[in-house]
Amino acid sequence: MLLEQFGWNSFFVSQEWSGTPGRIASANRERFLVWTESGEVDAGIGGHLRHDSVTWPAIGDWVALRGNNIPVIDHVFKRQTTLARKQPGKQMREQVLAANVNLLFIVTAFDRDYNPRRLERYLILARQSGARAAIVLNKSDRADELAIDIRTIIDQTQQLSPETPVIALSALTRDSLEALTTLLSPGETAALIGSSGVGKSTILNQLLGDSRQRTLPIRSTDQRGRHSTTSRELFLMPGGWLLMDLPGLRELQLWADPEQIDQSFDDIQTLATQCRFRDCTHTREPGCAVQNAHLDPGRMENYRKLQRELAYLDRQLDGRLAREERQRWKAIEKSVRRDHPKRQPQ
Repeated sequence: MLLEQFGWNSFFVSQEWSGTPGRIASANRERFLVWTESGEVDAGIGGHLRHDSVTWPAIGDWVALRGNNIPVIDHVFKRQTTLARKQPGKQMREQVLAANVNLLFIVTAFDRDYNPRRLERYLILARQSGARAAIVLNKSDRADELAIDIRTIIDQTQQLSPETPVIALSALTRDSLEALTTLLSPGETAALIGSSGVGKSTILNQLLGDSRQRTLPIRSTDQRGRHSTTSRELFLMPGGWLLMDLPGLRELQLWADPEQIDQSFDDIQTLATQCRFRDCTHTREPGCAVQNAHLDPGRMENYRKLQRELAYLDRQLDGRLAREERQRWKAIEKSVRRDHPKRQPQ
């Protein structure tokens, strides 16, 4: 296999590196399956990378290996795109979900999973990563059973991001499934992301023409999905592109620049330029073009919620970085005092 078939391109060639290049196809704690030109390699982490690097390898990363008998990852290439969220819990840390993704398939379904507010979060996640996005509405075969109008939901979804493709399909019946393949070129990488139970693994299996990923039915008690994919894995597709199946996300706390909200809600930002007051909060001010436009109340509330969330993240990160910088200088001063003690007067 040629590296170009795994996504290798001039962006990675131009970087400084030594060793054997390869791409991480799956990760399990500190063991990684790496695709190289000579085949699959099971690799660990080199000591230098483990102790000195802030970049921990993720699925989709290009890495350089050293050693023959027991290969280890010695270097992680700079990423073209980084798909990341805030680490669940209270810690202010980034959790990288995948690297070097060209297109993010945001998968939801026509059942109880469909939630425009959650889709807005995923669109910000994609924009922050640098990848293109496409929204996939699965389970169209259940439209009659659920008494829904597919065309109405497609139009409603398209309004969230007019430039983003919206594809309605049925992974079970393969209806419109081929529409996904037209969005990718050979060597490009896509990732499936969404809640558990929306059919990501079924979509993958159908595109592969093989049941490679385990699937589970949704719970009959509450129609919630169950985790069938528990690890991140990269697959080479028949069309020459690559696809990642990511585990379902129970929560999606954003790790993004606050400016991404303005770009993702550009309809609100365009209206805001017409407000009477420059610092309009779009709540009670007279002459507010946003209020007068009578936008979807749910979209407006989500816009404000995401603004507060990312503003808080920005403040916390500024404080954390300041603390880490102070700790770094304290460590340097302590080291200098230890290595160069003051001379005692004679």
